[in-house]
Amino acid sequence: MRRRRQFTIGSALLGGLAVFGAACFGPTRAVAEDPTAEDSTAEDSTMEAFEERTFSFTSADGKVRDFRYRLLRPQAVEPGRKYPVILFLHGAGERGDDNRKQLLYLPESMATAERRAKYPCFLIAPQCPAEERWADVDWSAAEAEPLSDAPAPPLRAALGMLQEVMRDEAVDANRVYLTGLSMGGYGSWDLAVRHPELFAAVAPICGGGDESQAARLVGIPVWAFHGDEDAAVPVARSRNMITAIKAAGGTPKYTEYPGFGHHSWVPAYADDSGLLDWMFAQRRES
Repeated sequence: MRRRRQFTIGSALLGGLAVFGAACFGPTRAVAEDPTAEDSTAEDSTMEAFEERTFSFTSADGKVRDFRYRLLRPQAVEPGRKYPVILFLHGAGERGDDNRKQLLYLPESMATAERRAKYPCFLIAPQCPAEERWADVDWSAAEAEPLSDAPAPPLRAALGMLQEVMRDEAVDANRVYLTGLSMGGYGSWDLAVRHPELFAAVAPICGGGDESQAARLVGIPVWAFHGDEDAAVPVARSRNMITAIKAAGGTPKYTEYPGFGHHSWVPAYADDSGLLDWMFAQRRES
């Protein structure tokens, strides 16, 4: 089995994390057309922590579209203090209009008392409508598709939500973080290359992007994750993006989990001392 230098978690521990993830984040399973399809939704206690919001914009055909999202605030916003913000893009299984399913995984874990105390921040969790995508690409394709001229409507809405929160809330504009899993991993790569000036750190998980745009990410802290036995999204998609950023002069981080399938977000988001500590340490230069 091919291994990478930055493997940070052994196979035995990964098995334990998979069990831990199922208990803390809900069950995971990969299916070909809907890689993160789930039967579960966020717990009521998680729902109570998030404010329900709607973002609207007028599309090219003149129609007003409404996109629902949730906002987690710091438990206590101190006067004069600015806080980081995370934009989280969910996977395909959490699409819909209930404004609830997208709170699985990272949002649910960030709403716990322990993480709210350790990582005071705003967290934006948009919900992509059913049958739409953050990025209009083939998830299962081994080769990248060219970046589209404009973002897909759900991704445009997610950007608008982020801009709205940055404008209206006590957000530190130098600590804006972007992460997503599976379909959201694709969305994270897509949005990052369109607006690299916005983000202090980007963490795409089991996604892929247009390698020809990788030079735009040079100088931006990037940490990508993938399982080397992912049957839903080819691991080459993450490898190729990382290789392209390095070839352009960047220094991205990459963790590839040996013997692990599609749900690589479970160990990535479970370890405070890994991704989250790293993410919250990043600050964009003014």
